[in-house]
Amino acid sequence: MTCLCCAGETQKFGRFKNKNRVVQRYICVRCNKTFSESQPLDGLRVDFGQACRVVHLLCESMGIRAIQRITGLHQETILNILETAGQRAAAFMDAKIRNVNASVIQADEIHSFVYSKQQNTDGRHINRGDQFTYLSVDPHSKLIVNWQVGKRTAETTREFMTDLKNRMAGRFQLTTDNWKGYSGVDGAVADVFGEQVDYAVESKYFACPAPFIPRRLIGLRRRRKIGNPDMRLATTCHAERTNLSVRLFNRRFTRCTLGYSKKLENLKHAVALFVWHFNFVRVHSAHAKTPAQVAGLVENPMTIEDLLKG
Repeated sequence: MTCLCCAGETQKFGRFKNKNRVVQRYICVRCNKTFSESQPLDGLRVDFGQACRVVHLLCESMGIRAIQRITGLHQETILNILETAGQRAAAFMDAKIRNVNASVIQADEIHSFVYSKQQNTDGRHINRGDQFTYLSVDPHSKLIVNWQVGKRTAETTREFMTDLKNRMAGRFQLTTDNWKGYSGVDGAVADVFGEQVDYAVESKYFACPAPFIPRRLIGLRRRRKIGNPDMRLATTCHAERTNLSVRLFNRRFTRCTLGYSKKLENLKHAVALFVWHFNFVRVHSAHAKTPAQVAGLVENPMTIEDLLKG
């Protein structure tokens, strides 16, 4: 057996018992890293079935410490499983979600924060404070085409739009809100797409509510920006509904709780895992299929075991 890291030679290092099964451990003579004879989870010493259960609980909006109490696993082990699953989900979707045939795309962003709220964060810590998750959604299939996590800046928005363009098969209609990062003269849409998109914006106006009372919509305006978009389809409602699913199924986005991310990397892993599960595993009520099935990316729903087995 060779080392998983440096491909060096290994030798037996001992054994441990895992659910009435004895597992042989090995050590690399070159880098001194130890690992088991069976490593479906990149070197994590945890039962495969239990790791699948952890990922399932993560995808059903359960927090890290709650999973720790239920499974008995250490908090760091759960975070390591999240990291492994998130990395595999991101790599899988990067390869799979390509040449998407969608006539309409809606884009929006959802707010969260990392480590501390922005007013309590030193401006030098760019990985802390307010963070925004950008999502692009096909309203027909409900597929989340791509996502981006970072500060709400022109640079992040441009990266998000560039990635969206690279995943689409041809010309399509795009709708965003009227934030200047998207729709300005030097905005990301005009900079990335030029005239190769039919682009419209939707502006919503709300009454000032009392504390803890939902905002009331009092005005709506839609405008053409580029090309010839169908104004009947120029809305961000489906993207905003997807934002609601993010807050429902990802504990890190639940407002007024302690479930917020403490590290930006863990937030990115959690978003990647959510998007993969939403696209490829969860059957959508709109068409009784997964979004990836409707989009023609896969024939059957995937399972968490499929992801972790690689």
